[in-house]
Amino acid sequence: MASVVTGDGTRIDDGATVGYDYCDDPGPTVLGDDSVVRHGSIVYGDVEAGDEFVTGHGVLVREDSTFGDDVVVGTDTVVDGRVTVGSHVSVQTGVYVPPETTVGDNVFLGPRAVLTNDAYPVRGTTELEGPTIEDGVSVGANATILPGVTVGEGSFVAAGAVVDRNVPPDTLAMGVPVEFGPLPEPLQEGNAIA
Repeated sequence: MASVVTGDGTRIDDGATVGYDYCDDPGPTVLGDDSVVRHGSIVYGDVEAGDEFVTGHGVLVREDSTFGDDVVVGTDTVVDGRVTVGSHVSVQTGVYVPPETTVGDNVFLGPRAVLTNDAYPVRGTTELEGPTIEDGVSVGANATILPGVTVGEGSFVAAGAVVDRNVPPDTLAMGVPVEFGPLPEPLQEGNAIA
C-alpha cells in the first residue's frame, strides 16, 4: 500500500481504500484538512487533494490526479488518472473524467456527464487528449464533452448536449450536435459553489 498523508480532521471510512498500490513504488496519497473518503471508494497512490476533498460512495480516483480545495467527487464517479481539478468543484454522481483532462476552478459537472479523450476508440493509435473545462463552467446532466474540446470560461453546457467543438467563453451550449447561443439572464451570474 502506498503511504497516506492526511491533514487535520480528515476521515477515511471503513471499507474505503486510500493509497492503492497500482505499481511497484507508488508515491503517497495526500489528503488535505477536513477531507472525507466514504465507504467503497478507492483512491490510488500518487493522488494529491487539498483541504475539504470529499467523495461519495464507490468513487474511483486513479494515479497522478491532483485536486484543489473544496472538491466534491460524487458517488460512482470515475476520475481515471492523470487529471487536474481546480478548487471549488462539484463533480456529481456517475461522472466519467478521463486521463489528460483539465478542470478549472468553480466548476459544476452534472450527474452522468461524460468527458472523453479518444477521438477514434480502438480504431487506430491516437494520442489521448481530454477536454479542458475552464473556470466557472457548468455542465448539465448527461452531457458529453468530446476529446480535445475546450469549454470556455463561464459557459453553460445544457443537459444532454454533445459538445463536439470548442465553446466560446460565456456561452450557452445546447443540442446534439452542440449549437451556441447567448447566456440567458438567469445564467449570467456564474457559479456559486464555494
